[in-house]
Amino acid sequence: MQTSKAGDFDPEVLKLFDKFVHGIIDRRGFLTGAAKYAVGGVTASMLLDALSPNFAAAQQVPQNDKRISAKYVEYSSPDGYGKMRGYLAEPANAAGKRPAVLVVHENRGLNPHIEDIVRRLALDNFLAFAPDALFPLGGYPGDEDKARDMFAKLDQQKTRNDFVAAAKFLKSHPDSNGKLGVVGFCYGGGIANMLATRLPDLAAVAPFYGDQPPAAEAAKIKAPLLLHYAENDDRINAGWPAYEAALKAAGVRYSMFKYPGTQHGFNNDTTPRYDEAAAKLAWQRTIEFFNKNLNGPGSAAGKTSAG
Repeated sequence: MQTSKAGDFDPEVLKLFDKFVHGIIDRRGFLTGAAKYAVGGVTASMLLDALSPNFAAAQQVPQNDKRISAKYVEYSSPDGYGKMRGYLAEPANAAGKRPAVLVVHENRGLNPHIEDIVRRLALDNFLAFAPDALFPLGGYPGDEDKARDMFAKLDQQKTRNDFVAAAKFLKSHPDSNGKLGVVGFCYGGGIANMLATRLPDLAAVAPFYGDQPPAAEAAKIKAPLLLHYAENDDRINAGWPAYEAALKAAGVRYSMFKYPGTQHGFNNDTTPRYDEAAAKLAWQRTIEFFNKNLNGPGSAAGKTSAG
């Protein structure tokens, strides 16, 4: 687990890191901007290293955990890049069909953190699947900076179609009970929101600090939404008022929670932006939300509310 916390860094450094992670500035831009906050023998490079992911320290479910069955599988995406691959996990030796959850990664592809999220969901008795948007370019490269650079080269229309195809693949999987939920983080939160507008048969959608779809698209959403936002995330939060108004106007069932004192990425336990209390609460709410809406026929949907 990370020993550094978001509070250990100047807020301006966190803002610079957010811009770097999302491709708004490059590495040099971060290092130049962070230099003025590097004091007491700490360099800008050291700040960047401290903010970068530590996958091994944060892993919760080992790859060889005997309680689950996990493997890489390919699926067809004729309207996207053609052939795709992802990481599929489910409880080991479980009888019967299970509710399915599509996991959508951040803008670095299928990294070890997202694979760990998939395994965590399997331990909660879900059939979980995370596609790798970078598969057409060779797959997640094992380096976050390289992955981010690769991500910028994707044709986003094709990539979006790849996620639509992944949702359909998972929903129709032989081990699925036919009810599909989606959870996504950052870029993946935006994809989760997008999928809610394109797939009327989704049963539950839980975006974490994701870009909102155009307000005009809100009327297409049929699934209940569980929306998680960080308090200190101006870039993403700026789109919430218009989206909220559109959801209300369309009669979409939703719950929104904004977690006090948190940064964008607070659920990602591989970086110092992780907030343990908020992440545990948000994840507990997410699992309860999926259990409510994905188990059995005619699962009840949540009521419209704003938390």
